[in-house]
Amino acid sequence: MLNNRMTFESLCLRNEPLANHSSYQIGGEANFFAMPETVEELLTLLRGCKTHGLNYFICGMGSNLLFPDRPQEDTLYISLKKFVYWDIQPSKWFISSGTPMSMLAISGRMFGIPGYEFTYLLPGGLGAGIYMNAKYNQHQISDIVKTVYYVDLSDPSLAVQSIDVSQCRYGYKQSIFQMNPWLVLGADMLAVPDEKQIAAGNELLARWKGKEGMSTLASFYSYMSAEAEALKKQGLLIPSEMTDIADYRNGKRHFEYPSCGSVFKNNYDFGVPVGALVDRLNLKGKEHGGAMISPYHGNMIINHRHATAEDVKYLMNVIIEGIDNAFGFQPEPEVVVVK
Repeated sequence: MLNNRMTFESLCLRNEPLANHSSYQIGGEANFFAMPETVEELLTLLRGCKTHGLNYFICGMGSNLLFPDRPQEDTLYISLKKFVYWDIQPSKWFISSGTPMSMLAISGRMFGIPGYEFTYLLPGGLGAGIYMNAKYNQHQISDIVKTVYYVDLSDPSLAVQSIDVSQCRYGYKQSIFQMNPWLVLGADMLAVPDEKQIAAGNELLARWKGKEGMSTLASFYSYMSAEAEALKKQGLLIPSEMTDIADYRNGKRHFEYPSCGSVFKNNYDFGVPVGALVDRLNLKGKEHGGAMISPYHGNMIINHRHATAEDVKYLMNVIIEGIDNAFGFQPEPEVVVVK
């Protein structure tokens, strides 16, 4: 029998501003909102939606989506931003889907595990990274995970299942999870930390869990850069892969205004990044309402001045139409536009 903490009603918040849970800082008040911390709480919410006749929308840290100005009244919006934990065993390292991808770079340096540097300052959670095969330069999430755990949302039992990374149909920002109603719970990593590092690793994760409001890009950057500085004070080298990422993102003003990062996927068949095409069209700096195509990066639309979702969508259409007319293709959105 469920205790009071575990009832559907006790897990739901009412009239919660979605803007507080998105790096865009855009979104109206949700009639129903929840932030489960465990698999049991998550499953309670999913089953409760069926009982109460509610739809649901599930997200992570809210870094790659655009919430609506007027959320659906019969929808429970579920954020996994507090679904953060890991389990380190002698032959296994499981990381939950709500754990920030950027934490992999920090913990990789702490544990002496190479290959995670590319995740530094990626603002989303691991679940989103697994779902979309998040990448930076030539490295991607599918390179560092071993087994993914998920729930098939079309299965009434909501049983936890697993799949080997080799079966995940990974490609450029593509995966089997985009083709099925599967909710990613987390993954076993290819590398496993030394048991001597477990305590320090748990302290690292506890510091993150003790923070609030990390959906904002400014607070996220401040936190992760402080953790990197702490590693330096401990005598650990911060490799150029990580410092180069920080220099690039700061140079493009990624953390100065609320945004979702890159709005569109690059078309590798065309061979020129979307940001460069927007630059050729002289669209950088174009404003509509409170939104603006970033003057520093053509593939970013920033919340410049209390933008609405409609402001952002207007500029997205300007870019799509401009590229289609000038270069003969429509760029595919990377941002998830929530209805």
